Amino acid sequence: MVRKALLGTEAGTERAFLVGVEVKGMEDSWPLNDSMEELSQLAMTAGAEVLGRITQKLEVSSPSYYLGKGKLQDLISLKGRYPYTVVIFNDELSPRQQRNLEEALKVKVIDRTALILDIFAKRAHTREGQLQVELAQHQYLLPRLAGQWSHLERLGAGIGTRGPGESQLETDRRLIRRRIHRLKRQLEGVRRHRELYRQNRKRNRIPVVALVGYTNAGKSTLLNTLSQTNVLAENKLFSTLDPVTRRLTSSDGFSFLITDTVGFIHKLPPSIVAAFRATLEELTEADLIVHIVDITHHNAVEQFKTVENILVDLGLENKPRLLALNKIDLLLQKPDDLLQLPPDFNQTTDRTIFPISALKGWYLDQLLEGITRCLRQLPSTVESVSHKSTFATSQ
Repeated sequence: MVRKALLGTEAGTERAFLVGVEVKGMEDSWPLNDSMEELSQLAMTAGAEVLGRITQKLEVSSPSYYLGKGKLQDLISLKGRYPYTVVIFNDELSPRQQRNLEEALKVKVIDRTALILDIFAKRAHTREGQLQVELAQHQYLLPRLAGQWSHLERLGAGIGTRGPGESQLETDRRLIRRRIHRLKRQLEGVRRHRELYRQNRKRNRIPVVALVGYTNAGKSTLLNTLSQTNVLAENKLFSTLDPVTRRLTSSDGFSFLITDTVGFIHKLPPSIVAAFRATLEELTEADLIVHIVDITHHNAVEQFKTVENILVDLGLENKPRLLALNKIDLLLQKPDDLLQLPPDFNQTTDRTIFPISALKGWYLDQLLEGITRCLRQLPSTVESVSHKSTFATSQ
């Protein structure tokens, strides 16, 4: 199946064609078309013009080309009709698959992991975020270095092929390994600094609330509204990458810290989760997690399950948490209108649900009351008295 996107062309924009494969017995909860639609959004977020897409269902995936040879020939023939300059695949490719595909297609080939890393590189503004992204990029690149020397491999045996290519490849590998070691050492310093900061918070007995959710669910908008600050919040995937913490204080003097963390996404590469270990430790140390869901998205339930599964992978399944269904202003004319939840959402969780609009401030008082009530019930929480106005903030 091929779909053409109706997008304008900008000078210098890479023209992308998308490829997705669904293997029998390995299907996930996301329909293939929905997963491809998200891949299209990621590609456009990275600055590409999406010309079209092709999908295939296979009994067994191809270890050499990811997709079947017939579909590969279709993709090659489509280049005359869709003059793509890059082909983006919906799953992580093996180094062998990537080399074979670039040889066959004669264009740049990237996978979902490389695409997400490219977006992260654009979004990381703090030193910590940049270190984490660079580490993930180097770990991704290391097993793929051989492809950088394919021009020597194609020459065959003989003069110019026996030594320089191999030695240069090993030199590059050694340099990257050294860089990875250095980055890990620097991030370990960041982790220790964060640990000291967390220990200081524990001594002062200030509870911490972490906002989590699928990318573009509205976490940054909620933090802005609650704290009356101006963290970047755009209607884009991964508009903010670096965690931001603000302090809130209720009218009766109860204070807590609230942290906006990096958004999650379907098929989030394990290498990214590993690289962001220092940041994600904030979730481990939080007293309460507030899971933000974009209730207007047609895959709201799947997005909710994706985030919950990642939290389980991080060992946080028993962490106290609340559920906030955001963007109800797009579903209701006014706040007191009756909200109809998706039919299968009520069966998804037994947690207390808070319908809110972070943008318009609807029902945020109820959410804050739920947060403070939950924090006060935690055995380790001791109230911190302050003379600030209702939910005033400080940095």
